Amino acid sequence: MASGGSKSAAFMLLMLNLGLYFVVTVIASWAVNHGIERTRESASTLSLPAKIFPIYFPVGNMATGFFVIFTLIAGVVGMATSLTGIMNVLQWDSPNLHSAAASSLISWSLTLLAMGLACKEINIGWTEANLRTLEVLTIIVSATQLVCTGAIHVGVGETVAGERPHVGRV
Repeated sequence: MASGGSKSAAFMLLMLNLGLYFVVTVIASWAVNHGIERTRESASTLSLPAKIFPIYFPVGNMATGFFVIFTLIAGVVGMATSLTGIMNVLQWDSPNLHSAAASSLISWSLTLLAMGLACKEINIGWTEANLRTLEVLTIIVSATQLVCTGAIHVGVGETVAGERPHVGRV
């Protein structure tokens, strides 16, 4: 049988990630709304190459548009993964844990993509406090999602090892 340690660790990490992904989604949604409202007035003063840039945000730098969009996608997918993962971990059987492990891995990969864009935006510099908060939270949630994915995979290993028949052992 599986130990309760990895189940409780996975459950607590999923709850933490749900909260972190919620905050990331709220800040990224604010940034998208702010960008939509202010783009028209600030983009009219730009030179020609920047005017035709597909994702322009009046705050931050040229990486901000991609960073905010990918962070919003990662936040929404991460919230859905955390909610379904909580339900799957509470069941704690092999099919549910395999489902939680797969969705956790997908969510982590999207969060890593957003984290890479956050690092690029930090490297370029010149961002406001709200965007710096979003950058830091994206980096933190990528680390917690990694640990959560590992805890779920440990649970998968425990349940699979517990289900194997012990043929030939004395």
